Amino acid sequence: MTLFVARRALLTVLLALAPNLYAVSTAAQVIKPVTGIEAKAKQQLDLIANNYYQALARFSPLDATQNGDNRFDDQLGLSIGTAQRTRQFALYRKFQTRLQAIDATQLARAERTHYDALVYDLNTALSFEKFPDHLLPLSQMDSVPVVLANFASGQGSQPLGTVKQYDAYLRRISALPAWIDQAIANMRIGMQNGIVQPRALIIAALPQFQQLVSATPEANIFYTPIKNLPASFSPADKRRLTLAYRSAIATKLGPALEKLARFLEGEYLPATRNTAGWRALPNGRDWYLAWVASQTTTSLQPDEIHAIGLKEVARIQAEFAILGPKMGYTGPASGLPGWAAAQDKFRPFKTEQEVLDVYRKLDAVLRSKLPALFSLVPKAPLDVRLEPELTRATASDHYSSPAVDGSRPGIFWTVVNDPKAYESFGMTTLFLHEAHPGHHFHLALLQELNLPDFRKFGGNNAFTEGWALYAETLGKEMGLYEQPQDYFGHLNDELLRAVRLVVDTGIHDQGWTRERAIEYMRKTLGYSEAVAKNAVERYMAWPAQALGYKIGALKISALRQRAVQTLGPKFNLPAFHQIVLGEGTLPLSMLEAKVERWIAETK
Repeated sequence: MTLFVARRALLTVLLALAPNLYAVSTAAQVIKPVTGIEAKAKQQLDLIANNYYQALARFSPLDATQNGDNRFDDQLGLSIGTAQRTRQFALYRKFQTRLQAIDATQLARAERTHYDALVYDLNTALSFEKFPDHLLPLSQMDSVPVVLANFASGQGSQPLGTVKQYDAYLRRISALPAWIDQAIANMRIGMQNGIVQPRALIIAALPQFQQLVSATPEANIFYTPIKNLPASFSPADKRRLTLAYRSAIATKLGPALEKLARFLEGEYLPATRNTAGWRALPNGRDWYLAWVASQTTTSLQPDEIHAIGLKEVARIQAEFAILGPKMGYTGPASGLPGWAAAQDKFRPFKTEQEVLDVYRKLDAVLRSKLPALFSLVPKAPLDVRLEPELTRATASDHYSSPAVDGSRPGIFWTVVNDPKAYESFGMTTLFLHEAHPGHHFHLALLQELNLPDFRKFGGNNAFTEGWALYAETLGKEMGLYEQPQDYFGHLNDELLRAVRLVVDTGIHDQGWTRERAIEYMRKTLGYSEAVAKNAVERYMAWPAQALGYKIGALKISALRQRAVQTLGPKFNLPAFHQIVLGEGTLPLSMLEAKVERWIAETK
């Protein structure tokens, strides 16, 4: 899903959280004439919802771009600025006051869902007001300079195919020096107040920022668009853009990137902390609880989530005990992941293209099988691409949404650092999660459904990642896990999500050290030191983000089971999937109420 800009996890929460107008019901509904009061309530809600989204997009236009809205591609914003941040929270309170003036009982069901979703969004946003996220503006997992650098290829969320788009990107990167100055100022304040990143995260991030520094403008990654100038551009436009990009990099952007790299290595790194968890920060435990609530959309406490994780680990390892002998493994169940990772037969690739070919073949197989499980599917196409080189060392395989105007498909980005080390047993379950019917069926549909913009762009973590993890389980009923190693890959990825519940809460709530978390992941998942290190440091940088996967998937699976038990022969799987996806992203409590209503109407 779901990744990346100055406290992206919070902004992602703000950019969706709800359902839509695509209601599904087997019960007949009585259409009543709309009264003047009802029309006024809807009109008021529509206006507030539109104002709210515009405020979000202008506060962080880079988030709008990454969520598929390209209307603000020429802007960068300064969401980490203290004054801007203060104004934004004041806006949220004004929106709350305006919402309270609406008589929600006069809203139709779909509008009432939008209303409830907006209430939830605003409450979540305001729960972070007292926590200084802006003092931690970058890590190895998210930073504005690296996101913008990845856009330079033209293959990311920001298109680079027309002169207008080139000018938009130039204006955006020209605003980056001001962002860098603000970030450095914020980090210096953080250093004075004990609000700094763990040392390990900055050590991991430094190579990224050092790569952004170049000896000449032409060697800089931000000059890449000029190297890829379309042949269709006029000679005059080519000359103008070339001079403008070179000048921007040489006079302002290049020196700013060099200043940031020097600051991080020489000034910030010595001031970083040796602790791993959020609880080590001032007011850190309450801060982490806010992250847990926003990322799971539940009232679950960290110790409850930790216990769920341990229970799930034990359940999956019990399945390993049965599966292991079918794969030729006879040792203890806990050792199966390590054994599988050591088998050369599960690393058959020699080139990046061979990895891509497997995913494209799987894509074709799924296109023939998914119609039996889904009646609601996105119109946007799906493509498979390699992760850009700049972020391959720290990135995970992920999905990016299609452009709203259809100019860019949904994209599954696969991270292949070394083809010879790429494991084949996890590819099927990974593709189900990141591509279709996982993120693509959810996030592409969001843009096609009749939703207010604040709900169309983005999605809350528990629903988004919970749906994608649930989607992995569908591989079994589609016959995709008939080979023991493929089913192991599915269980192993499910084990990872269970381990995340243990490790994330362990680090941020129970005082685990980074080393203890790495060792737990190595022992439980059979990870190498390097892989476990990258995973643990991700959870350190993004508190609670890893919790949404398993918590959301468990809820969707439980709702499906409840529907099966209650409806019996009346249960229809495509209809259930349409109920879950057909009204957009929802907090888990709202999703549960919606499914319960559908069960009652169907029964």
